[in-house]
Order: sequence, then structure tokens, then C-alpha cells
Amino acid sequence: MDADLIRLVNQLQDTFANLGGELDMPQLAVVGSQSAGKSSVLETIVGRDFLPRGSGIVTRRPLVLQLIHTPVPESSTQTYNEWGQFLHIDKRFTDFAEIRREIEQETFRVAGQNKGISKLPIHLRIYSPNVLDLTLVDLPGLTKIPVGDQPSDIERQIRSLVLDYISKPNCVILAVSAANVDLANSEALKLARQVDPQGRRTIGVLTKLDLMDAGTNALDILTGRVYPLKLGFIGVVNRSQADINAEKSLQDAHEAEDEFFRSHPAYRNIAHKNGTRYLAKTLNQVLMNHIRDKLPDMKARLNTLMGQAQQELNSFGDAAIYGDKNQQGALILRLMTQFARDFVASIEGTSVDISTKELSGGARIYYIFNDVFGHALQSIDATHNLDNQDIRTAIRNSTGPRPSLFVPEIAFDLLVKPQIKLLEAPSLRCVELVYEELVKICHNCTSSELQRFPRLHAQLVEVVSELLRERLGPTTDYTQSLIDIQTAYINTNHPAFISGSAAAAASLTAAPPKQVLPRPSQPASAESLNGAASQDDDDESTDEPTLNGASSGRDARSVSSTVHDRSRAGAASAPPIAPGSTHRHQHHHSSRHASGSGGVGAGTVAHGGGGSGTAKETFLNYFFGQNGPGPLAGSTVERANAGAGVAAVGRDVSGADPALETGLMAGKRSIESNAAFDMKSLGKHIEAASDGPGHMTMREEMETNLIRSLIQSYFNIVRQTIQDLVPKAIMHLLVNNTSQQVQNRLVAALYKPELFGDLLNEDEALVAERARVKALLDAYREAFKTLSEVTLKST
Repeated sequence: MDADLIRLVNQLQDTFANLGGELDMPQLAVVGSQSAGKSSVLETIVGRDFLPRGSGIVTRRPLVLQLIHTPVPESSTQTYNEWGQFLHIDKRFTDFAEIRREIEQETFRVAGQNKGISKLPIHLRIYSPNVLDLTLVDLPGLTKIPVGDQPSDIERQIRSLVLDYISKPNCVILAVSAANVDLANSEALKLARQVDPQGRRTIGVLTKLDLMDAGTNALDILTGRVYPLKLGFIGVVNRSQADINAEKSLQDAHEAEDEFFRSHPAYRNIAHKNGTRYLAKTLNQVLMNHIRDKLPDMKARLNTLMGQAQQELNSFGDAAIYGDKNQQGALILRLMTQFARDFVASIEGTSVDISTKELSGGARIYYIFNDVFGHALQSIDATHNLDNQDIRTAIRNSTGPRPSLFVPEIAFDLLVKPQIKLLEAPSLRCVELVYEELVKICHNCTSSELQRFPRLHAQLVEVVSELLRERLGPTTDYTQSLIDIQTAYINTNHPAFISGSAAAAASLTAAPPKQVLPRPSQPASAESLNGAASQDDDDESTDEPTLNGASSGRDARSVSSTVHDRSRAGAASAPPIAPGSTHRHQHHHSSRHASGSGGVGAGTVAHGGGGSGTAKETFLNYFFGQNGPGPLAGSTVERANAGAGVAAVGRDVSGADPALETGLMAGKRSIESNAAFDMKSLGKHIEAASDGPGHMTMREEMETNLIRSLIQSYFNIVRQTIQDLVPKAIMHLLVNNTSQQVQNRLVAALYKPELFGDLLNEDEALVAERARVKALLDAYREAFKTLSEVTLKST
């Protein structure tokens, strides 16, 4: 039964080596310095030459050597009774020289051709009637200095590899030291003492006793008086290199070793406790006792490992349901329901696996609504892409050929609609971001059970993604329609817009500090004959909108516009210059006219307060002056000469008006006084007026600022509306709609019996892993059963 214990441990060791078990098996690890004779000790125990030999480091991978005692075959048909078998190759090796070559090739295959090492062990079984049941691990020899092309940290690598084995409590340490080297320098004993300071599981082996200096011996060491070990020291004598070269047999070596101990004066009394045969028996007994001591721990560990393996196997699911359509349908329905619940729970924030490191699920959608979309809308400037020239052009185009009394509403509509369109791009991008986030949530909805079926998971994701794509179109269209709705009707009657407009008007009508506009020098007669210096337009005023008590509609429009200009400019009234006098129409060039004419016509002065011109003439003189078309200019002069003593208000008829040199028509009049206006150059006039920055009049500046403030006010209203409606539309049309339909869509698309087999096709790696875990669980159960039935016998 003792032999059965070792064989049981060997079987478990092989099983767990293949399946990756975590059970710590009792074993013997051979540790020693390089060329201390470790391999020779193992060969002597086996009785065969099978280990690689050479100079330097030869053992570069751990060799797990299992010695299995076999009875002598009774039948004469079997031509061999000793053979070796590797775990990595299914072949029996009867030639031990071939075993050596296989060890070398396997070492080269993993550890390379250089002198590097590897932690991956080689498993070798040797069946022989000449061995005792034993399990040994031959480890690379300890070195100090890298030789040849060895890595510079070869010492650290080997030390780490050795410690990985001997630090396990179930490992018995076989510390091999050379007798011809001081024991205080033994690296094997030094490492063994680190992991086994009390020496409870360390066996000392002294080699090369026959090579000690004459007159010296190791009797004190072998008897435990120098370095005490609980399991003691055992001395052995191996074959020398000369014996190996002479092909001395191991049987002869055993006899020579026995003769050495019997005949040596120092060792003759302890000869029965030394030698290779005694070492093999001792190791066999130590290993069996060690296994027997560790049996309770092994059974407890096996019990724990069985529970873990069973739990892991349950997570892979049962493969027995694949033949039953009803069970397959129930499984698919359950997985689809769970997937839909996880999807909705992730959106609602009720998932059990909520991350605490980053935003996930519905929290990311809220972040898109509040931070990304909200900041994008707030960063839009309502008038950043509108310069003053654009606003002036819009105002002019919206009035046609007629001057305007007030800021035209058509110009406001024309300018505010493109600004509202600026909200469309962020709104549509918000829809795309939420859609992408929902797709990510869909891909992240999985479970360990669903991972068993990659095709089912892929189909679930595809169906939900298709549903999201279907809802993306209507959501995008509706979001775009929200912008179109805002541009379809500009509601200037909105309460917030009215209050905003009132505030803007109040800020514009506040009296600014009086501005004295620069003007060129006037003719001397203009000041002396009037008896007072000419005043700026800001100081002139009119109390009556009519001229001489009557006015046509055209005249009234012109005067009203003048009054409107003055009220918008907020100028203070000044004493009238002449009864019934009025300002000329100021729409495009009021600032230039104010600086050029000073508010009083020079022609009136020249004729000593000549005849009074009509409002119509005054209106026309503003545009055409004396150099305009002949009949109008002539009639104006005649009326001025035959006037009834009322000061005529109009352009200077005696000379060129400086205002005409800088306005819309500047530089385009003929030098001759009666020359007609060059109509062929009209296109150049318009281009120059549109392209050039120009200097805005006070009225144009006020109108521009008013338009900007109105656009800003109305844009803020629309932006607030869009910021409120777009998230609501996305939640209703995309998020909530998908959450409500996902379960029904999954069932309708995938719950079909003809698809069950394909959907439940498991991942190949998972199938292999389930088979491995199942085999491991079976091995655990079998080992536990065997250990429970073992009858413990005391030795």
C-alpha cells in the first residue's frame, strides 16, 4: 500500500500537469551547485545512464523524474523490462541513450540553443524492476558567474527557479554538496536553510568522498555533528569521469562504492547508513512518510479544489440541453429577457454593475444633454457672423426704392433666420451622440452566461442596433423640423422678445453725450449775412412736420423720416433759424451733409433770403442738387430767385456741395454743370457702396445696433426653446421608444426554432475549457476517493 501511495501521487502529478491543477504534490527536489554530482546521484539511483552530460550548465530545465517499480515479467515474449516514457510524447523508449537525446532536444526546443534556462519542466517516467517508487525533481545547478553566452543574470534566474520548488511545504529538499569543498560554502544548504530553517525536510547528500585530501574525512558531517539535519546526511561515491569514459557499468560502480565504505577506516562503522542503495531506500521511506503526513492537508485541499472546479463548470452551463428544442427555446428567451433588462437598466441607472470610476449608461446621455449640447448652444454668438455691412445691405434691400421711417421688419426676418439655422448643427450632433451612446450601451450588455454563445450575443446586438437605426431617422427629422418651425414664423409678439426689445430701445434712446461733428470751413457770407454762425445738425430742430402749411404724401414721408432720425439720435432742440424752415431728408448721408452744409443753404444767403422752395423741391434737391437734371435744377433756381422772402432750404446752388463729393454718388457727376448723370457706371457705384466699409451715419449706426440687439434677444428665446425641446424629443423618439420596443423586437426577430441550434453554438475555446475543467473535476474526485480509501500504516 505504501507503493500505491507514491503511484497515486505520481498519477495526480501527471494529471494536474496536463490539466493545470493547483494541488501541491509531495516531491523530492534535488538542489546543488553546478558539477556537484546531482545527475550522477540520480543515475546511480536509477541504475542507468540517461541524463545529458558535459561541461558547464547542462540541466537547463527542471526534470520531473518518476521512478516506478515494475515486477519482472513472467512471460518471455516481452524482450525488455525497463523503459522510459515522456509526458509530452506518446512513445516508449527502451534505449536510454535515446532518452538522453530526447531530453537534450526538448531542452533546446524550449530553452534555446544558448545556455539560458526555462521554468517549464520535462516529465519523465522510468519503469524498472530495479528501482523503488520515487519521485525526484532535478533542478539546474547553482552558479555564480555567467559563462559564454549565458544571460548576465543567470544566477538570479536559477536561484528564483530553485526557490519556486523548494519553498513549497510539501517539497523535501535533497541538498547535494561535494565533500572536497568546505561545507560552509555549500550553496545548496544555504538555500535550504532559507526555506527550511529548522532542517525538518532537508536531506544532506555528500558526494566525492573519495576525492577528499589524504588524512581528511567527512565523518563529523555524516554523523550530524557539524550541521545537524533531522533527516541526516548520506555519503555516496559516484563514478569519476575516467570511469565514465571507460564505460564502467553502474553495477560495478555500486560494488566499488560498497567496498569503499567497508574498507575506509573512518566510514566502516557507518557503512550501512551510506551508499546509493541506502540513499534510495531512505528517499523512498521519507517520501512515503511525507505523503502520509500530508494526506489530511491534501484531502482538505482537494475538497476545496473540487468546489471551485464545480462552480467554474456550472458557470459554463450544461451542454445536455442542446438536443431539446423546448429547453433551447427557454434558454434563448431567458437570455433575451435578461439582455433587454440590462439594456434598460443601464439607461435608467439601476444596473447592479454601476461603475464608480467613470460615467456610464444613462449618466452619459445626461452629460451629452447638459454639458456637451448645452455648452455648444451657449457658445454660439448670435451675430458673430454679421458685420455692419451685411445689416446695412439687408435694411436697404428690404426697403426697395423708398426710404424707411423705421427699421423694416423684413430686414429683421431676413437676418434672424440664418442665425437660427446655426442651432441646427449642434442639435443634429446631439442626436448622433446619444445614438452612439446607446449603441455602446447595447454592446456592453452581456453576462458570463451570454458569453458562452457569441453568435446569440452578436444577433442580440445586431437587432437592437437595427432598432436604434430605425429610430435615428425620425428623431433626426423631428429635430430638424424643430429648427424649421422656428424659422417658419418669427414671433415678434413673444413676451420675452417684447421685454427684450423694450430694454434695447431704452438703451438706444438714452441721451448720449453731445457730439460736435467736425465740418469744413464755410464761405464767409454764410455766417455774416445770417448774423450768426451756422450750427451742426444736432443743434437744429423743427417743430412742424409741414412746410408752408401744406405738404404732399411724399413730403410728409420725408419730413417724418427726418423727425424719426432726430428722435433716434436724441438731439436737443435749438432756436429755429427761419420760420417754417425744415431739415432736408437724411437717410443715407446725414453725417456728411451735416458737416458740409451746416444746415442753412448758401443759395438763400446769396439771394438775400430769396423765394421759398416747396417741400418737393427740397426733397429732390437733396438727391440731385443744382447739378442734377436740367429742368429740375432750373426751376429750383428760378423759384429761389422769385421767392417771397422765406429762406429756402436746399443744396448750395452757387457752387459744388461738399456733401456730394463723399456720398453714394461721389465722384460720378460730370464736371460740366449741365452734364447728365452717367448711368452706365451704375454697377460700379453699387459695387463700391457694397464692398467698401464706408463710414456709417448716425442713423445707420443706430439701426445696426438696434437690429443686433433684436437678433440677440430673439435668438436667445429660440436657443432656450431648442435647448429644452431637443433633449425631450431625443428621449421620447429615440431612448424611451427603443427601451419600450427592445423586448418585443428581440422576441420577434430571434425566437424561431429553426435558429436555436445556430444561436446556441458555443465558442470553441469555451467548449475546450469546459472539457478541461470537467476532466480536472473528475480527477479531483477520483484522487479524493483514492486518498479516502488509503489505509495508513505506520512504519
